[in-house]
Amino acid sequence: MTNILLINGSPSAPSRSQGILEYAIALLNEQGVKTDLLSVRDLPAEDLVFGKYNSPNLEPIKALLAEADAVIISTPIYKASYTGLLKTFLDLLPQKALSNKVILPIATGGTIAHLLAIDFTLKPVLAELGARHILGVVYAVDKQVTWSETQTVILEEEIDQRLKNSLETLVKSAKH
Repeated sequence: MTNILLINGSPSAPSRSQGILEYAIALLNEQGVKTDLLSVRDLPAEDLVFGKYNSPNLEPIKALLAEADAVIISTPIYKASYTGLLKTFLDLLPQKALSNKVILPIATGGTIAHLLAIDFTLKPVLAELGARHILGVVYAVDKQVTWSETQTVILEEEIDQRLKNSLETLVKSAKH
């Protein structure tokens, strides 16, 4: 069974990043994929701020990461970069934590002008952590992600299809 860890790098709750991940989990679970969701904002702030690499709070996360065949990282783009919260978390991971993992970045931003932020800011950090198979980013402008009355995410058709295609590629790549 394919095992995918989804990481939410948004400091807000609820957030578009979280909503997209929850939608992706539903799609993946329909395919029989095992999923685990980590919201970085739920980690103890002291561990993040003080760079506590050996915190016992990180051990379950490191175990989930080690077991994962693939990782989805979702983040809003603020000031032409992914969140500082996500960066702080990534800095706490072991040097080659993403080796042999297929990675799917997902990002949201106010304008399409921030699309390349993932290529210039996040991908180099992922590569430093050993990621060698990074899929193309699924990027959504904020207005393409809305909420239903039940607070589930609604994606515009084009983003919905790109996400579904990327998830299909991710699952196929993780099996090999």
